[in-house]
Amino acid sequence: MRFMVIVKATAESEKEGALPDPQLMADMSKFNEELIKAGVVLAMDGLQPSCKGARVKFSGKSRTVVDGPFAETKELVAGFWIWQLKSLAEAIEWVKRCPNPHYGDSEIEIRQIFEMEDFAPLLSEEEIQYKVGRRAELPDQTSNT
Repeated sequence: MRFMVIVKATAESEKEGALPDPQLMADMSKFNEELIKAGVVLAMDGLQPSCKGARVKFSGKSRTVVDGPFAETKELVAGFWIWQLKSLAEAIEWVKRCPNPHYGDSEIEIRQIFEMEDFAPLLSEEEIQYKVGRRAELPDQTSNT
């Protein structure tokens, strides 16, 4: 099973130019090394604050671009991992070992990623295998952050 592990943003992480404390970076690097050695990580990265981003809103065929920053900090993502694990319980255990990603209160959300096989009621076996094959052709996106 693959899981997206989402580090929620805070007011501090949303400040333009704000960088984490060096000790926090060292602690997070150590945790990331543990994940890599365990063969858990498929991808990981931190995100720039929303002031450097945009949203595209859809309404039928219309598209509207809204530039950041975005008001609801607690709804924003500061970083993420993609992990390959056997269960949600295993993902929870890994997250419990994670250093607090921010000073003060923080939140990490865990979401299971759909696999092509989950769409079996909608797709033929041939379509599933085609899509799985195409995914395997994607470049490795694992980061060192």
